[in-house]
Amino acid sequence: MTMSDPLGDMLTRIRNGQRGGKSVVRAPASRLRLDVLDVLKREGYIRDYRVEIQRPGVSELAIELKYNDGAPVIQKIARVSRPGRRVYSKIKELPRYYNGLGITILSTPRGVMSDQEARAANVGGEVLCQVF
Repeated sequence: MTMSDPLGDMLTRIRNGQRGGKSVVRAPASRLRLDVLDVLKREGYIRDYRVEIQRPGVSELAIELKYNDGAPVIQKIARVSRPGRRVYSKIKELPRYYNGLGITILSTPRGVMSDQEARAANVGGEVLCQVF
């Protein structure tokens, strides 16, 4: 069965895993998902992730969730740009999420990066999701 929004599916798996107190959640692997997880790891929202090969041509991601004193580090994670409605933003028009405490993940011509990295590189793009 095909999936219409693979990134939204991974974000939902992370959200549900943290609500259930899981230490590891699994999701099918893709290049975009790896790039988003790399940003989440760099920013300190997840502990780590690894790619596990199920069989030739089929990989799965094992995402290690992060908790602080029993509370999930990710308070809110939401998809902004959806398959039916893409959201693009120039870097000057990109608002700060939770007054700079949260991050916005963008897909830019230079790759997937957080809003702080995009501001430093002075490049805009598609707003994928917001994390707090």
